Amino acid sequence: MTTIHTDGPESIVQTEPLDFLVVAPHPDDAELGMGGTIAKMIGQGMRVGVLDLTTGEPTPHGSESIRRAETRRASEILNLTWRGNAGLPNRELQHTLESRKLIASYFRMLRPRWVFAPYFHDAHPDHVVATELIEAARFWSKLSKTDMPGDRFHPERTFYYFCIHLRLSVRPDWIVDISDTFEQKMQSIQAYESQFVTGRPSEPPTMLDRLRTDAAHYGNLIARRYGEPFATKEPLALSSLRDVF
Repeated sequence: MTTIHTDGPESIVQTEPLDFLVVAPHPDDAELGMGGTIAKMIGQGMRVGVLDLTTGEPTPHGSESIRRAETRRASEILNLTWRGNAGLPNRELQHTLESRKLIASYFRMLRPRWVFAPYFHDAHPDHVVATELIEAARFWSKLSKTDMPGDRFHPERTFYYFCIHLRLSVRPDWIVDISDTFEQKMQSIQAYESQFVTGRPSEPPTMLDRLRTDAAHYGNLIARRYGEPFATKEPLALSSLRDVF
């Protein structure tokens, strides 16, 4: 049974650092944007966490209790190392100093090598603010002489996953082959029945159909069956070309 940590960053028992932490405005954004990559990296032995900033509620067919159960199920499907919820207000997410401090505190306690944030151009105000918060919190997490819990820490990189509410044709900076984990990604998304099944049109193409089409499109760009796109604001460093195709 997966535990969703909700007691604040100061109560986290420091263990082995995460390899990467996906920060999501709402439960289901991490699964939508990079569920296949999460499953792939965990399958390769990496420690992967997800921090949801809000409960995602209210929604037309959900509730906080339903969403918690769905999030737990999705986390179990992906075999997440850690998952938490920062308890910030859905629909009213703001870039305040207190919110920045809260996210920075999670970074200091979880110590992820890489942080993944939503793509920075979006129609959803929560997504735009979330990315601003993540970028600022990454800087704040290395501050000294502060009352934030944990030791000062600076994640090496911030990368951006695509979970966008605009119909954009964005050229990604790289694409991960998720052919072997795509069905696991879809199972994690379908765990959020209140968001993607209940009350949604059943005639094709459904939203789930469109997700498959999008993944096939990005897969086709790299001559693979399915892919997930990512962006970066800073150049990537490669020590080998063995995994580039």
